[in-house]
Amino acid sequence: MKQRWLSRTGTAEVQLVFGGWALGPGPFQCLTGNADVLFVDDYTRLDEPLSDISNYDRVTLIAFSFGVASAAHWLAQTKVRPDRLIAISGTLHPADVERGIAPEIIRATADQLSSASFAKFFRRAGLDGSPPEIDIDAARTELYAIIKRGPAPDHKFNRIWIPQQDRIIPTPAQQAAWAEHQDAVRTVPTAHVPFAKGQSWQEWIA
Repeated sequence: MKQRWLSRTGTAEVQLVFGGWALGPGPFQCLTGNADVLFVDDYTRLDEPLSDISNYDRVTLIAFSFGVASAAHWLAQTKVRPDRLIAISGTLHPADVERGIAPEIIRATADQLSSASFAKFFRRAGLDGSPPEIDIDAARTELYAIIKRGPAPDHKFNRIWIPQQDRIIPTPAQQAAWAEHQDAVRTVPTAHVPFAKGQSWQEWIA
């Protein structure tokens, strides 16, 4: 895993953000808030140590896309117990025909990955502008690792956000994956990346 602080001013609360595949922190840059924000991505391996967050009074884990399953796998092997768990545009079954993305589609994405195909993925996710730079070999290896790792242990997410126009992890697959967690589910009329300028982190945590 890779990590970087998006905000670090010494507040009492930290938001531990597990991002999606290959998009980096860009999708979250429009969100505002007062808490410190530690961003994590690259799920080829999940055993690299993260910065110590034990000194914070409150820890909120926000997981997006493939970060949802990756965060759940990571939580199962650490002592970190967030005060609140948020899942956005993802499931605990990333490589799954009915509850995620069909493994053969993920594998084909990896096998055929190029700058052009990544740009298409970027647009399908609902993003504008230029996609971030991508290390083709590293991004391909990460997808293979996600397939191999399989479904994640179940965790009680306090809030689950499902976009209604998701073209990456299909909306029906997300609905099926979270069918037994309806009390936590909320929908948004957006694409895979649901964040918009002017929104706060708190809107997604509430």
